[in-house]
Amino acid sequence: MTLTPLTAISPIDGRYRKTTDQLANYFSESALIKFRVYVEIEYFIALCEIPLPQLKNFDSAHFSSLRNIYIDFDEQDAEAVKLIEQTTNHDVKAVEYFIKNKFDELALMDFKEFIHFGLTSQDINNTAIPHSFKLAINESYMPVLEELLSLINKLVSDWAQVSMLAHTHGQPASPTRLGKELNVFVERIISQKNQLEKIPFSAKFGGATGNFNAHHVAYPEIDWRAFSNNFVDNKLELNRSQFTTQIEHYDNFAAQCDALKRINNILIDLNRDMWTYISMNYFKQRIKEGEVGSSAMPHKVNPIDFENSEGNLGIANALFEHFAAKLPISRLQRDLTDSTVLRNIGVPMAHTLIAFRSTIKGLNKLLLNETAIQKDLESNWAVAAEAIQTILRREAYPNPYEALKELTRTNQQVNALTIAQFIDGLNISEDVKQEIKSITPSNYTGI
Repeated sequence: MTLTPLTAISPIDGRYRKTTDQLANYFSESALIKFRVYVEIEYFIALCEIPLPQLKNFDSAHFSSLRNIYIDFDEQDAEAVKLIEQTTNHDVKAVEYFIKNKFDELALMDFKEFIHFGLTSQDINNTAIPHSFKLAINESYMPVLEELLSLINKLVSDWAQVSMLAHTHGQPASPTRLGKELNVFVERIISQKNQLEKIPFSAKFGGATGNFNAHHVAYPEIDWRAFSNNFVDNKLELNRSQFTTQIEHYDNFAAQCDALKRINNILIDLNRDMWTYISMNYFKQRIKEGEVGSSAMPHKVNPIDFENSEGNLGIANALFEHFAAKLPISRLQRDLTDSTVLRNIGVPMAHTLIAFRSTIKGLNKLLLNETAIQKDLESNWAVAAEAIQTILRREAYPNPYEALKELTRTNQQVNALTIAQFIDGLNISEDVKQEIKSITPSNYTGI
C-alpha cells in the first residue's frame, strides 16, 4: 500500500499532514541521516584544521565540496544510506560508509579513514539530534508560539474594557475584565518560554565511554577536550557535557521536555476556559458556510478547535513526560533504550504544533457576546457585597460582613433595588451612601 495521508497509521502524517509536514525537515529518518552526515563532515574538517599530521596536506579548497555532501543531501542520498544499512545493520556505520564513497568520488580516498576517527555512534547521534531539535524549536515551534501569543495579546487589547462576572469554584465572584483574564495566560506563557530558552541544548562528544580513549592513544599530545569543546560549542552551536558515559545524560533535554509540557498545560487551561465561556454563551463562533456542527443536530456549533487542541496537548504531554522521566536513566555506561525513544521526539512536537494551530483557529472564530456577559453581571448584584462590606469596614461600621451575609444569602433576589434599599437603611453618612451606590457589578472590576 502506498503511503499517503489516507493510508498513514499516524494522523500526524495523515489527517494533519499539512500542519506537521515542516517537521519532516528535522525529525524524519532522512533528516536524521542528513544531520549525521553534517556532523561527520564538520568533524573531519575540524580534524584538518588542527591539523592532524596525516591531514596537514589536505587542501582546504576541498572543504566546500565536502560541505556540499550535506548541503545537497536529498532523498536519493538517504536511500543510498539505507541500502548500505541493509548490510551493516548499523545506521551510523552506514553513514560513515556513505561518506567514504563520496570521498572516493572526489578522489580523496587517501584521507577517508579519518572519517568518524576515534568516535562512537553516540558522538554523532548525541550531536545530530540536539542540533535538529534546536533547529525545530527555533524555526518551527517558536514562530507558531509567537503567533499564538500575538493573537492572545490582540484579544487582551480588544477586550481590555469588557467587564465580566468572574467565577471561583464555579460560583459568581468579584467581577473582572475579560482582557485581564487573557493576560494571565500571556504572562504565564512568556514566563515559561523564557525558562525554555535558557536551557542549553546539551551534546555528548567524547568517544566510546566519554574519555577520548581512542583519540588520546593515537595523538596524546593533542588536547582533545579543548578541541571537542570548541567543535561542539562553536561549530555545532551546542553545549558539550564535560563528563559523560557513552551517551549524553539528557538532563537538560529532560528539562526542555518539562518546559514544553508546562507551556502545553497552560494552553490546556486556556482551551478549557474558552470552551467554558462558549458554553456560558459569553462567546459565539464564526460560522463558515457549508460547515456542519453535528451530524444529527442542525443548530450546533461546537467548540471543536479548543477540544482538538486539548486532546493533542494531552498526547504531547504524555510523551514529553515519558522522555523527561526515561532519558536521564541508562544502565552503567550505556543501554540502547534512549535510541528508540529519541527517534520519537518529533511526535510530541507534531501534536503540539497541531494543538497550537487549533487554538489559533478557535480564538480567531470567537465572537464576543456582550449582551450575555452584561446580563450575567446584572443577574448577580450579590457580588457587590464584597465592595460594600469593605467600605463599611473602613468606616468602622459594626459587623459589616455579617450584615451583607444576611442580605445576600436570603432567598430574595439581590438586585440594584434591594442593594439600594439596604444602603438607605444603614447608619452612615450620605456621602458614603452615595459612594456605595455608585458601585455596580460592571464597574467593580478593580485595577
